[in-house]
Amino acid sequence: MMNALYGLLLAVQFLTRLPVPVACPWEPATRRWAVRCYPLVGLLLGGLLASAALLLTPWLPAPLLALALLTLWVALSGGLHLDGLMDVADALGSNAPLEKRWAIMKDPHVGSFGTLALVLLLLWKAALLLTLIEAEASLALLVAIPALGRLGAVALLVLAPAARPEGLAVSWKRDLTHRDLIWAALPLLLLAPVAPGWGWLCLVLVAFLALYGWLAVRGFHGINGDIVGAAIEGGELCLLLAAWSWWSSVTG
Repeated sequence: MMNALYGLLLAVQFLTRLPVPVACPWEPATRRWAVRCYPLVGLLLGGLLASAALLLTPWLPAPLLALALLTLWVALSGGLHLDGLMDVADALGSNAPLEKRWAIMKDPHVGSFGTLALVLLLLWKAALLLTLIEAEASLALLVAIPALGRLGAVALLVLAPAARPEGLAVSWKRDLTHRDLIWAALPLLLLAPVAPGWGWLCLVLVAFLALYGWLAVRGFHGINGDIVGAAIEGGELCLLLAAWSWWSSVTG
């Protein structure tokens, strides 16, 4: 039980900027539980977003509400996954050989491709949030999307090969098995009855992960921490698109 609790706290510390003043042991058991808890952290973030939307809706017009929610979304994660997105975009945009792409990814400076990727992703997220707000879509979608996006990260950590024998992704992957992916997915079944278009969201996530995983192996011979972080951002964007497409088709 303590390993599970430490794992949850470790996941919150790693994936968010929420204050958790507890020193969690970095051990195989706690690491495994931390990865299992990634979607629970997504549920926490989504719950905070949905609560903020509920509180702010009477006070803000739709465009400002969408911007406020996106700002909170980025602030809660501290831009951790956006940093990975920019690194991956710079590496891929360089069209350089593999070793050069790795060097670009490790460079702390952001290039033009990373900047473009960041701006376009945030614009698309803001536009989709605005569209969902104007359509009065269910707030359960705001809870489901961050949770499913982090389940996608677990799937990559379990199923995709590590690109290099060192790094953050390897330290998380080291003790994982397929059973950990099942453990991570189980709590999200609670969302199935309340999240509109749940099956469609899951189908889009699986399709995104299949394509993204293939591209990661083709372009980098596997995954690392930046690639997993970029997958969370890309997964959330695809899920927002899926939510919009499902809601607009149902409401006409």
